[in-house]
Amino acid sequence: MRGAFKIATLRGIPIRVHYSFLLVLPFLAWLFGQAFRTAAIAADVPPERLVGHPLLWGLGLAVALFLAVLVHELAHSLYALRKGGQVSDITLLMIGGVSRITRMPDGPRHEALMALAGPATSLVLGGLFLAMYVLLEGARSFNLRFAVFYLGSLNIFLGLFNLLPAFPMDGGRVLRALLTGRLGRVRATRVAGLIGKGFAVLFGLLGLIGGNFILLIIAFFVFMGAESESREVLMQSLLNRVRVRELMVARTATVAAEDSLVEVATRMQAERRRALPVVEGERVVGLVTLAAVRQVPPQRRAQVRAREVALPVPALTPEATAWEALREMGQRRLPQLPVVQDGLLVGTVTQEDVMRGMELRELEDTHRHGPWGLGPPQRESPT
Repeated sequence: MRGAFKIATLRGIPIRVHYSFLLVLPFLAWLFGQAFRTAAIAADVPPERLVGHPLLWGLGLAVALFLAVLVHELAHSLYALRKGGQVSDITLLMIGGVSRITRMPDGPRHEALMALAGPATSLVLGGLFLAMYVLLEGARSFNLRFAVFYLGSLNIFLGLFNLLPAFPMDGGRVLRALLTGRLGRVRATRVAGLIGKGFAVLFGLLGLIGGNFILLIIAFFVFMGAESESREVLMQSLLNRVRVRELMVARTATVAAEDSLVEVATRMQAERRRALPVVEGERVVGLVTLAAVRQVPPQRRAQVRAREVALPVPALTPEATAWEALREMGQRRLPQLPVVQDGLLVGTVTQEDVMRGMELRELEDTHRHGPWGLGPPQRESPT
C-alpha cells in the first residue's frame, strides 16, 4: 500500500504503518486524555490516585488500541495462511488495520471462519483483561487496574463493533459467506455491499448529529470499501472466465540478457513499449521496465546489462485466467507480463489488455443477462 512503511515481519507477513496512522495518533491521544477522568470513574478507580498526565495515558491507550487492532488482523491472516490462503501484508491505518489477503481460503465456510477469527480473538483478549481487572479488585495498584480495565474494554468494543453486518467489516464478510451458498458470490457481495452502505450512511448521520469525527471517517471508509470490494468481486468473476490466450498480443519484441541498457532504451523507443521481456537463448528470464532503465544514470547505461535490472516474472501461460494475470501485475507493480509456453515466449499481456477484455465481457453479460445479472434485460413497454 502506498504511503506505508514497514516496521516488522511476523510469520512472514510484513507489518506496515500508514502515514495517516501517525497523523491521527496525536488526535486519539488527546481524545482519550479528555475522557481520562470519565474512564477512571467507570473503572472504579480514583482519578487523582493515577500517576501520570492524562495526555500520557491517552497516548498509551491510543497505542494500545492499535496494538489490539494488529492482533485482530493477525488472527485473520494466520487463519488464512493455515487454510491455504496468501497474505501480502498488514497495514495499520488511521481508522484501524487491514489485512491484504491476495488469495482467500477456498469456500464460504473458511471465509466466514477467517472473518470471525479477528472479533473472536479481540473478545477473548478483552475477557482476559477484564478477568484480570476483577482479580485485582482491592489491590493498591490503581494504575494496573485502570490499564487492564481499559484494555479489556477496548478489545470488547473492537470485537463487537466488527461483528456488525456492515460489509466489508468482519460481520459483513460473515453475512456474505452465509449468502454465497444461495445467491452465488457476486450476488451475495452485492447484497452485503448494499447493507454495508446502509450502515455507512447510518454511521455518517450519527457522526454528524453527535459531532463524532472518528465515526464520520469510519462511515466514509465503510462506504468506499463496500463499493470497492463489490467491484473487485464482479471483476474477478468476469476475468476468471477469460483466458490469457484470448487477450494476449503475439509480440516478439525482446531484449537479450547481455544487451546494454542503451540498447534496451533504443528498443523501447522503437517498439513504443514500457517493458520488454528479457531472454537468454530462447527462454524468458525476466522483464526489464522503463522505470528500471530510468533509475540508472545515463552515463552508466552502456555498462549495465539487461539481466542486472531484469525483474523476475511468474510463469504465465496462455491457459491462465485473466484474473491471475491482473493479480500478478498488481502485486508486482508491472505494466505487462510475458506469456510463455514450455519456457518459450508466445506473447505478452498488459493491464490495458486485461481491462479491455473485462469491459467487453461485462458488455456481453449485460446484453445477455441485464444490468444486474439477474435475468434477461427487460424491454420497455411503448407509451
